[in-house]
Amino acid sequence: MLNNIEVICHSSIVINKEKVIYVDPFRIDKNYNNADIIFITHDHYDHYSPEDINKVKKENTIIVAPKTLLREVSSLRMEHVIVTPNETYKVDNILFETVPAYNINKKFHPKENEWVGYIIIIGENRYYISGDTDITPDNKKVKCDVAFLPIGGTYTMNYKEAADLANTIKPKIVVPIHYGSIVGTKQDAINFSKLIMPNIECKILMK
Repeated sequence: MLNNIEVICHSSIVINKEKVIYVDPFRIDKNYNNADIIFITHDHYDHYSPEDINKVKKENTIIVAPKTLLREVSSLRMEHVIVTPNETYKVDNILFETVPAYNINKKFHPKENEWVGYIIIIGENRYYISGDTDITPDNKKVKCDVAFLPIGGTYTMNYKEAADLANTIKPKIVVPIHYGSIVGTKQDAINFSKLIMPNIECKILMK
């Protein structure tokens, strides 16, 4: 399920399966210009980076983003799809669902902004990329095969909270993200892995 999937850094993920999909491209090291679809979870600089989008987009790339980014993505002169939480969409033959992403006890990601995580469906597998979020009533209901969860704390769940969410939604595989660059450390990822239930595989993909 993780073949041809890479966590580049922080929350930047590339999925090269039926399509080449980037989620929140950030600190891209060179011009790849190979993206079929770019998913953006919200408009903070470490998730929406026009400089990095330009390194991965090609002539017919489609960008998917929440409505707070309508003006910004419109200025990129790319085909764009604006999404809201709790909906199902199909873009370039890729089916996906939007999951609300927000803070419960912090002010960085207000629920009213309607920022999102995504469940991207590829073949028979459901890949949940949570965006910047705490544990919420919404994401505790997620059904997925692979979950990419933030563990860095400060702006999102910390590793203990993320482990609680993983053990609640019970994916087959969980991958820690959102650490190592701005907040959180590789040790947090190791600590996270130790709290995951034995029937869930924890894979640390970030190098």
